[in-house]
Amino acid sequence: MKLEEKVSWLMGRLQRSLFPQLEQCCVSPLSEQEKHLVKVLEVIEIERHIPKNQQWTGRPAAERRAIGRSFVAKAVLGYPHTRSLINELRARPNLRLICGFTKQRDIPSESTFSRAFADFASCELGAVVHDTLVQDYLQGELIGHVSRDSTAIIGREKAARKEKMVKVPRKRGRPAKGEQRPPAEEKRLDRQVRQEPAVALAELPTVCNRGTKRNAKGCQESWNGYKLHADVNDTMLPLSVFLTSASVHDSQVAIPLMKQTSSKVTYCHDLMDAAYDARQIWEQSREPGHVAIIDRNPRHGEVLPMSTHTAKRYNERSSVERFNGRLEEEFGGRTVMVRGPAKVMMHLMFGVVALFADQLIRLTGY
Repeated sequence: MKLEEKVSWLMGRLQRSLFPQLEQCCVSPLSEQEKHLVKVLEVIEIERHIPKNQQWTGRPAAERRAIGRSFVAKAVLGYPHTRSLINELRARPNLRLICGFTKQRDIPSESTFSRAFADFASCELGAVVHDTLVQDYLQGELIGHVSRDSTAIIGREKAARKEKMVKVPRKRGRPAKGEQRPPAEEKRLDRQVRQEPAVALAELPTVCNRGTKRNAKGCQESWNGYKLHADVNDTMLPLSVFLTSASVHDSQVAIPLMKQTSSKVTYCHDLMDAAYDARQIWEQSREPGHVAIIDRNPRHGEVLPMSTHTAKRYNERSSVERFNGRLEEEFGGRTVMVRGPAKVMMHLMFGVVALFADQLIRLTGY
């Protein structure tokens, strides 16, 4: 079934059966914002990936599926704090019913929400849900361009101290007769070419530290926190995302992300800016038959301009920039209130899956 047919079938089912049943149970008609939230939740289906609690001793745990839906609602509606979400759940009966809480007293405390969030982060729920969305809606589709870039994520924690690496200077000149010198250390990009994506990504640092990046206007900006690296298709749907320390250079994540995206979908072109201009990245892109379109870095001298048709394709890279902008402005990318890379990634993944569903609904006109 094609992408548009899948979404049209789902939205038709919502209009015919779910919305009438919901409005019968609600104390007031659903607003357009609440209807949109229902659509996003039905596309994501986060409750499929949260097992029911089976607890035989102690106090019964709160319903985690309703809490998961509430965190998606927090990303869609733009609430900066969990406390704001809880207050809205208590004040809005329709929102409470949509998330899965029948009565006001069923809403858990803020500490219970926090413990559930930590459990979601430890089991990488966001990555599981996102991979399922990509598989359900994009597997089998031919994608023209995959745009790759990173965005700064400001953290609410102190930057980790940078470990000083003591380098032993290599002896100059030719080795003496019979002298054995240690081989030069292998570069990370060369190592990533033969590594599995999960292994290569596991080697990258993820602690909060200090990062510096040149923005679109050519000015350098610094921040404490992280970097979110993303692969995005032509229609601004995220295919692969990964969180690293702010100090990690963009090129260090390109090869494992490329391999990860290639295992999920079929696409033709890799679009990257000058930060990814490295021999290993060019070769890795060409290996599965992709066409690499990477802006040349002027570090090696004069740069020849792109041809007209190549430059036109390169302009499609704006999709990843718009994705980063929407994630930051509308889906919680600038309101990270948790600490630690696992929790920060979980917070961002709620925004990523909500953006995926929202963009899918926009594309199909529903």
